[in-house]
Amino acid sequence: MPTIKYRIHLSEDERAMLDEITTKGRHSSQKILNALILLNCDEGPHQTHRLTNEQISSVLRVSMKKIDRIKRRCVENGVEGALVKQKPQREYERKADGDVEAHLIALSCSDPPAGYDRWSLRLLADRMVELQYVESISYETVRRVLKKTNYSHGK
Repeated sequence: MPTIKYRIHLSEDERAMLDEITTKGRHSSQKILNALILLNCDEGPHQTHRLTNEQISSVLRVSMKKIDRIKRRCVENGVEGALVKQKPQREYERKADGDVEAHLIALSCSDPPAGYDRWSLRLLADRMVELQYVESISYETVRRVLKKTNYSHGK
């Protein structure tokens, strides 16, 4: 797959806005960093001294991938789109819905298996799978559900 080179050409107004972000007001560190990257990558007529990606990377202590991501976002979404944090593209499906949570809490309230003093998170996860409430569940998911409900499985 060939790599695409994104070229940044900022107008005078855009440069002024980015300069203002880096020097005035209160902005997040990532927004300031992104503005500095864009200012240094500018190939427009208003740029006096352009740095290479390697130079920007070493001066700002950011990875080359971050510079490429910011440049891509600037070309695709505009300057404003490159400054703000991008929302994750993936959506995760919850394994523990209300029904599973109810079964888990009921199970944790029951007596632990023979040979155990109390339920452990791993025991609860294994028993949930054994009883076929879910196909698979991690003990971390069990912990989150019990913490969310303010229930201590050991007391």
